[in-house]
Amino acid sequence: MEITEYIVEQIIDPTGLIEGERYEFRLYAMLDEDDDLYTEDGIGIRTILAVEEEEGRLVVAHFFNRATEEVYDFELEEDEQTAVLQFCQKHYAEE
Repeated sequence: MEITEYIVEQIIDPTGLIEGERYEFRLYAMLDEDDDLYTEDGIGIRTILAVEEEEGRLVVAHFFNRATEEVYDFELEEDEQTAVLQFCQKHYAEE
């Protein structure tokens, strides 16, 4: 998986259910052609990163169709979660 583009936005949690600062990422990635989710346009991953005392964790992460915004019922694999978390931790402060 190669992340080719992204959008990050800090979001406010009015309920206070999630501690720390929250950042929503919309990542756009290209997958290998042999991947079940492969499309020519690429795939999207929406995630929310919670950051508390400079430690980040993924609260939610899911794949979506980049063209239609349809959410896929596939979970990220462990290595994909790790890659997404590392990417988000590196880029959340850019917001």
